[in-house]
Amino acid sequence: MVQNNIDKGKISWQSPSNIALIKYWGKHGIQLPCNPSVSMTLSTSLTNTSISYLKKQHADKNVFLEFYFDGKRSEAFEKRIAVYFNHILDEFPFLSDYQFKIESSNTFPHSSGIASSASAFSALALCIISLKEIVTGEISKNEFFQQASQLARLGSGSASRSVYGGYTVWGKVEGTDTYSDIYARPLQSEVHPVFQFYQDAILIVSSKNKKVGSTAGHALMEKNPFARARYRQAMDHTIEMLQVLKNGDSERLVRIVEQEAMTLHGLMMSSDPGYVLMKQETIEIIDLIRDFRKKLQIPVAFTLDAGPNVHLLYPLISREKVLNFINEELLHFCDNRQWIDDAMGKGPQLMNA
Repeated sequence: MVQNNIDKGKISWQSPSNIALIKYWGKHGIQLPCNPSVSMTLSTSLTNTSISYLKKQHADKNVFLEFYFDGKRSEAFEKRIAVYFNHILDEFPFLSDYQFKIESSNTFPHSSGIASSASAFSALALCIISLKEIVTGEISKNEFFQQASQLARLGSGSASRSVYGGYTVWGKVEGTDTYSDIYARPLQSEVHPVFQFYQDAILIVSSKNKKVGSTAGHALMEKNPFARARYRQAMDHTIEMLQVLKNGDSERLVRIVEQEAMTLHGLMMSSDPGYVLMKQETIEIIDLIRDFRKKLQIPVAFTLDAGPNVHLLYPLISREKVLNFINEELLHFCDNRQWIDDAMGKGPQLMNA
């Protein structure tokens, strides 16, 4: 897939974020999910990552890298990536043969309610698998993306889903051997036309960093009194969602997606210690979305990630009415009237270095 010299070169991938319809919340082992999740890959919320590599003159077993975000060296990210590289070194021993310069940037603002770790680690994983292909030989397309998904998972669970376009499933699903906890897979059934061009308006209620990060949130699930019921609910919702995406039942999709969002934040509140990431504006937007849906009979749905910002999902055919609704009623509740116009995307892209 990549034409580069084994001694030096540059690999660049552009990878999208995704929005989970069925939420991943709670993990065990080495970044394995306690429940399956289903996501929609986004189109314009992207991370661009390039790895410049140069073979060391004197071999050693140490990882050497520099990391630049938006053109500026970031020691905090550099340390995190170095830990990640050392963690995967046994499986990818060639990483210690090179010195790396990693450059990354996003097409969306930081802390905008978009899962930046998903796009970032998927882009990085794709670069590493591309380098592996240069070092060890060509890999089949299916194997390439499966390995990238597995590798991305080790950096961020949701990143495993971002190596594919459309709708993606991560985690074992009852009644089928199609899906895995180890890596994500694209939805293995036809998607109804109504969901093939789904839109996502990301309403930025707050641009501030979250008080409780997702890593800490996952850890708190270990003692959450509702954890077992949640994992059962997520399995049932996943099975139902796979049917919904195939048969085009918009009303059922709205019900499942919104219940998933509310459950996610309910789990945060019921943790010990409990915490709240929604803002008053989040609740105002949710109420207005429900009123709009009831009044116009348009199957719009809200969902939330682990933060206060709202993703408004809707069918392409309703775009004009929804955009008017956003401009007239919702932007008032957004931080500096910020929102991102996104949609279902086709997945990562290898870029010319």
